[in-house]
Amino acid sequence: MNDTDIIDLFCRRSESAVSQIEQKYGNLCRHVAKGVLSNNEDIDECVNDALFAVWNAIPPEKPEKLSAFICKITRNIALDKFDYITSKRRNPNMKVSMTELEDCLFQSNDVNSTVENREIISHVNAFLRRLSFDDRNVFLRKYFFGDSLAEIGKTFKFSESKVKSSLHRTRNKLKTYLIKKGVEF
Repeated sequence: MNDTDIIDLFCRRSESAVSQIEQKYGNLCRHVAKGVLSNNEDIDECVNDALFAVWNAIPPEKPEKLSAFICKITRNIALDKFDYITSKRRNPNMKVSMTELEDCLFQSNDVNSTVENREIISHVNAFLRRLSFDDRNVFLRKYFFGDSLAEIGKTFKFSESKVKSSLHRTRNKLKTYLIKKGVEF
C-alpha cells in the first residue's frame, strides 16, 4: 500500500491504517528507536507510542513524506523516553553525539526561542542538502539515528577513522555555514 493510501485510511479513521503503517515502517521505526534506546521492551513501547502519535496527528496533518514523519515522531519519543529512563546514566553513543554537536548548535527550552530554533533547523536542512550523499548520510546515521562509528563504517565500508574524520569536517562546515547565515552561538 502506498503512503497516500495509508494517509487516506488515517483521515477516514480506519483502524487498519495503524497496521498498514506498522507493516510498512515498523522496522524503520525500530531502527530509529534502537539508535537511542537499548532495551527491546523500551524500543517496542516507543514504536507503539509513535504509532499512536501518528494516529493522533493525522488528521489534521497530512505529511508529504510519511516515512520522515514517522521517523521524526519515533526519534522524539525515543529521546523523551531515554531522558526519562536514564536521566543520569546516558547511552554513550548518544551522549557523545550530542556533545559533538554542541559547538554547532545550541539547545534552549525557552519558549521564546522557538522561532530561532525553527530557523536553525531550516538552515541545517539546507546545509545537509548541499552535502554529498555519503557525507549527508554519515552525518544523519550518527546524529539522527545514533549509530556508532563502527556501525556507520560497516554500512558505508569506511574505516572508523574515516567516519570520525568525515563527521569532524562536516561539523566544522556546519558551524561555518550557520555563522554565515547569522546564527549566533
